[in-house]
Amino acid sequence: MTLLSFFQNELETITRGNLKIIQRIPGDKLLWKPHEKSMTLGRLGQHLAELPHWMNRIMESDHFDFVLSGYQAPAPPTSLQEIIALHDKKYKAAEAALRQAGALDLDAPWEVRRNGQVLAKTPRHQAIERQLQHMVHHRGQFTVYLRLLDVPVPGFYGPSADEH
Repeated sequence: MTLLSFFQNELETITRGNLKIIQRIPGDKLLWKPHEKSMTLGRLGQHLAELPHWMNRIMESDHFDFVLSGYQAPAPPTSLQEIIALHDKKYKAAEAALRQAGALDLDAPWEVRRNGQVLAKTPRHQAIERQLQHMVHHRGQFTVYLRLLDVPVPGFYGPSADEH
């Protein structure tokens, strides 16, 4: 197994779990948040759905600059269906980017920048791994949101306490 095929398998496994939890979002609770400093449930779901796009950014260039790229946070989601559609779109694009990256040097440096200033510089393979971890981190955060709303939490690597 190559490192690239490992990442492809991890992306598939993680995003399959992400979709399981996104599908549990109560449609009438998109604006709910557990604390004033927290993201809303809808925004957290949207963020989890959009994160696979980082695979495209990492594969397409040697850096991403938030300011110079014109990045703007997306408008808040208005429905659960919107979040699921975003998940499907971003996952399919990320899957294609990884599939087409066979000749890419995974040891080459990759940077995150803000207005030209380097915020992080790692080998490309480490940037991919960090994005996969970023998804799992937010998925864990999501389980707490669901638990606080008394929504059954799905299992990811086996059954959850709610699936006995």
